[in-house]
Amino acid sequence: MIPRYSLPEMAALFTDQARMRLWLDVEILAVEAWAEVGHIPAADAAAVRARAPEVTPAFVAAVDERERVTDHDVAAFVDVVQAAVGAPEGWWVHYGLTSSDVVDTALCATLARAADLLVQASDRLVAALKARAVEHIATPMAGRTHGMHAEPTTFGVKLALWCLQADRDRQRLRAARDRVAVGKLSGAVGTYSNIDPAVETAVCRSLGLTPVPATQVIARDRHAELLWACASVGATVEAIGTEVRHLARTEVGEAEERFGAGQKGSSAMPHKRNPILSERLSGLARVLRGYLGAGLEDVALWHERDISHSSVERVILPDACMLAYYVLRKASGLIEGLVVHEDRMRSNLVDGSLGLVFSQPVLLALVANGMERDTAYRIVQRDARVAWDQRRPFRSVLDHDPEVTLPATALDAAFSLDRALRHVTRFVDALAGIE
Repeated sequence: MIPRYSLPEMAALFTDQARMRLWLDVEILAVEAWAEVGHIPAADAAAVRARAPEVTPAFVAAVDERERVTDHDVAAFVDVVQAAVGAPEGWWVHYGLTSSDVVDTALCATLARAADLLVQASDRLVAALKARAVEHIATPMAGRTHGMHAEPTTFGVKLALWCLQADRDRQRLRAARDRVAVGKLSGAVGTYSNIDPAVETAVCRSLGLTPVPATQVIARDRHAELLWACASVGATVEAIGTEVRHLARTEVGEAEERFGAGQKGSSAMPHKRNPILSERLSGLARVLRGYLGAGLEDVALWHERDISHSSVERVILPDACMLAYYVLRKASGLIEGLVVHEDRMRSNLVDGSLGLVFSQPVLLALVANGMERDTAYRIVQRDARVAWDQRRPFRSVLDHDPEVTLPATALDAAFSLDRALRHVTRFVDALAGIE
C-alpha cells in the first residue's frame, strides 16, 4: 500500500522484518515442541533459542542476498538462521517442516492481529455513529427515494441505520478473525508423515492460533472471508460517503465535512468546500472490492497445493488490511466532525417540497373518508402537480379543490410533522445493545 493510505500501527504488521520475525517464532517454537515430545535434546532447543538471530534490517538483507542463490525465500531464511545458530544445533531448525507450515501459520497470526486492529477501528466508527444518531434523532429532514423528496425522516434515522450496518461489519470482522486465526504444521501434504501432531498443537497454542486440518496449505476460503469483511467495510463507508456528498451539494446544503483552518477546497475557486474525504472513501471502496475478487480466485489450488495464490496474497492481504483500517479511521473522523445544517434540512423539507412530502397521508385520509383508492390517488397526484408547477403550497391547492372533501382537522393531521416522525425513537432504541 502506498504511504498515503498506510497508518503506522497496521503497516508495521506487514513489514519484511515483522514477517520474518514471525517465521523465526514459528521455527523456534517448533524446535522447542520437538524437545517437549522427546525427539531432540532439550539442550539443543535451548541453544537454538539462545543463539537465534535478531531480525534486523541487516538480517532481512542477508536473507534477500541468500535468496538470489536459492530462488526460494523460506529456504534462504532457513539457511541464514541455521548459520546464525551454528552447528549442530542449528540443524534442528525447520526439522520436519515444509515452507507452508511456517509461512501460512505466520501469515494467519499476522492477519489475526490485523483483524484485531480492524475491530478496534470499527468500535470507534460504531460509537461515533451511535452518538450522532442520538444527537440528531429529532432533526427532521426530507427523506429521498430516487433522489427526489419522498416523506419526512430525520438525520438521526440515517445515522442509526449506518450504525447498525457498521456494527454488522464489526461482527463480520470478528467472525473472519476467528476463521483466519489458525495454523498448521503438518508437513508436505498435511498428513503429519514427518512431524508429530503435538508439535503443531504446541506451536499454535503459543501463537494464540487453533490448529486445523489442511493440505500443504491452509484453505484459502478463510483468507477470502477476511477480504469479504474488508470489502463490506468499504461498502458501508462508501454508502456513508455517498450520502454526505449528496447532502453537501450546493442545491441541498444540509451537511458538510469539517473544514480545517488553512484548508483549501479548490486551488482555483476560493469559495469551495469540496467533500474530498467522502469522495476519497468512495473511491477506495472500489479498490477493496477488487481485492475480494482476487482472494476468491485463490481458493481453488491444484491438488494439495500450488503457489498461484502466493504472489497475489503478498499484495492483496496487506493492502486490504491497511486500506480497510484507513477507511474505518477516516470515516470515524468524518462522522465525528460532520457539520449538520439543521435549519437547511427543515427548510428543504417544509419550504422546498411545498408540502408534497405529505401526499401519502392525504391519500390515506381520503380513502379512510370513504373514497375509492385509485380515485383518491388521481386527485392527490393532480393537485401535487398543480402545486409544483405553480409553486403553490400543496395544502392551499387541496383547500381549494372541491373534490377534496376532508375536514380541516383531517388535513391538519395529514400535514403534521410530529405525526410523521412519532415513531423515530425506535431507531435509537435499536442501538441500545450496541457498545
